[in-house]
Amino acid sequence: MTEGNFVDYVKLHVTSGNGGKGSVHLHREKYIAKGGPDGGDGGRGGHIIIRANPNLWTLYHLKFKRHFRAGHGEHGSKNRSTGADGEDIYVDVPLGTVIRDTITQTVIKEITVEGEEFVVAEGGMGGRGNWHFKSSTNQTPRYAQPGVEGTQHDITLELKVLADVGLVGFPNAGKSTLLSVITAAKPKIADYEFTTLKPNLGIVKYRDFKTFVMADIPGIIEGAAEGKGIGHRFLRHIERNSTLLFLIPADAADIKKQYDILLDELRRYNPELLDKERLIAISKCDMLDDELKEELKVELDQQLQIPYIFISSVAQLGLQELKDKLWKMLNE
Repeated sequence: MTEGNFVDYVKLHVTSGNGGKGSVHLHREKYIAKGGPDGGDGGRGGHIIIRANPNLWTLYHLKFKRHFRAGHGEHGSKNRSTGADGEDIYVDVPLGTVIRDTITQTVIKEITVEGEEFVVAEGGMGGRGNWHFKSSTNQTPRYAQPGVEGTQHDITLELKVLADVGLVGFPNAGKSTLLSVITAAKPKIADYEFTTLKPNLGIVKYRDFKTFVMADIPGIIEGAAEGKGIGHRFLRHIERNSTLLFLIPADAADIKKQYDILLDELRRYNPELLDKERLIAISKCDMLDDELKEELKVELDQQLQIPYIFISSVAQLGLQELKDKLWKMLNE
């Protein structure tokens, strides 16, 4: 999937259908000159239904269609015939989609289960026909209920990527390179910051035909929790990852400081992110000789309270050990 095809935020205007009118009709047939009321009910207006589709990975299919209108219910007719219900409109979304009210920004629903359906705009009820209103004192009512009008809503769909492992790091830390090496994903790679502007997903093949999903999130900068850089646009994708892999290059001036900054941005955005399993990968370790690596290990053992591993995506060093550690963390 190319970067331009990854859409994770759309605004929609949805309108449900009106209910059909109840019928005002008096029964008439041969030899029955004055039959009773037999007007049928109006049909229900169509719903707008959000439906989970596991075959979708993005909201791109909604990029150019922002208005959805359901069908109106048919009117009732004679012989107590109920009008047909209006056509329901289904809006398919990928798993991990959050539905918000555009005006209040409150979360209406989170779609996380395959095949899940949620009525976001209910169709209007059909009106009752005049046969409902027959009584001992009014045996020929000449009125019926009109149908209830449908509703209109402005909703926002946000996609939070569903992945097992989320890659966290500063711009140009080598996240996209790692993803391209251990999965079949083809993210854009270049030697400048913010090469990645949208999340990339890749399936990591493990031993005995097992797999897990890894997400490359655009680089975090200091102040991202307040919206700097690309801010909240990508931090929300980390919320659904069960394990966070912090990628810090071996040539960083201070590895511990970089890790602390990244952790602080996650904490300020959502403190619950700190409850996730964490692993640090020191990337670009092919630049270190054995002596430098040993010195760095001694330093990191004193500074870090979480496990770390040395890797090189280009030289393909430590990648199998990285997969083993991640698989163990995911399945503990």
